[in-house]
Amino acid sequence: MAVKAYDLTGRTAFVTGAASGIGRASAVLLAEAGAAVHCADRDEQGLHETATLIKASGGTAHVHHLDVTDRAQLRQAVAACERLDVMAAVAGIMHSSPVLETRDEDLDRVLTVNFKGVLYACQEAARAMLAQQVRGSIVTMASGAVDTGGPGLLCYGAAKAAVVQLTKTLATEMGPHGIRVNAVAPGWIRTPMTDRHDVAAQTHTETFMARMSPLGRVGEAEDVAHAVLHLASDASSFTTGQILRPNGGVAMPW
Repeated sequence: MAVKAYDLTGRTAFVTGAASGIGRASAVLLAEAGAAVHCADRDEQGLHETATLIKASGGTAHVHHLDVTDRAQLRQAVAACERLDVMAAVAGIMHSSPVLETRDEDLDRVLTVNFKGVLYACQEAARAMLAQQVRGSIVTMASGAVDTGGPGLLCYGAAKAAVVQLTKTLATEMGPHGIRVNAVAPGWIRTPMTDRHDVAAQTHTETFMARMSPLGRVGEAEDVAHAVLHLASDASSFTTGQILRPNGGVAMPW
């Protein structure tokens, strides 16, 4: 019975940011659980690589080359799903700058991708689920940055905090329709997004982050994908408006 709760056979999932990192790992795992997965990203090559991985394992994958900041593109892609059971809004970008050096264009760019892109995905998914009368699950991607202050993370942290508020608000609005909305807030995860330093600097950063965790390690994309699967599946059927934190214990908020 416990294993069956994670079975997504016959369901359809849509994953943004599916070309790499957490998005790719989530798309692959959702497919392994039985879902037909619609993979969306602006990185066309990475997108096809993800689809190939899914199909090689016997799964079903559809590709949508799009920009999540373009509402019309998202609407068209979601409309291509005959049925939508799961939306995993994972796409995002990283930016780092001290508060006093943050430019308007930096803030606008990060908010547009990391908040508006998630908002658009949530809106289109919720509309589709309502129209199809599907008791679906929407999973947003927040960050451990919402629980702690980090130097240089104003734009990123503010956008992710907005995602948390979106998640809670949408959960209250969609709950009466049987649609659940939850967020995942990862800690330091080894992905192409965090791998933006030279080898020595990256090793130093990962060693430091591992020491901060009671588990003594940094996370992998698959660690977050399992959280996405949990929230997408019937195993979390009584969970909505919540933040799941696969962060290795670095932050333990009440």
